[in-house]
Amino acid sequence: MILNGWDVTDEIRLPEIAGYASDVSAMPPVRAFLLTMQKEMAVKYDVIMDGRDIGTVVLPDAGLKVFLTANLETRAKRRYLELLDKNIVTTFETVMSEMSIRDKNDSERAAAPLKPAEDSIILDTTSLDPEESADAICALIDERFGTAGSL
Repeated sequence: MILNGWDVTDEIRLPEIAGYASDVSAMPPVRAFLLTMQKEMAVKYDVIMDGRDIGTVVLPDAGLKVFLTANLETRAKRRYLELLDKNIVTTFETVMSEMSIRDKNDSERAAAPLKPAEDSIILDTTSLDPEESADAICALIDERFGTAGSL
């Protein structure tokens, strides 16, 4: 993610920032700005978008919608290891608790709640590693559009 010419990818993934993501993204002015920006991007470019409401709100007419999921413990373990790799001190229990709270908040919010689109393909990655997950997505793209290339 580039912001004013600076790569802020790592910074936006810090726990204190991620913890505010649900609250900020639920604010109507923020939602409106992001929705417009994302829709414009999808018109201008061929995109693969990742987000909790992409298939239901942002791009409801997308040619392929994949709802990635994994059980809470697996997702928390992945996130915990990612944070440790970045030398961020936390505990697995904290990560899992924060993730559970965010899931609950996002699922129950009035604006664009977390849920799969009716026509999405649900891909459970609980037992898949990152490469296997990418391969599964590529297979879905290939099946739908004829060629996936590689992610």
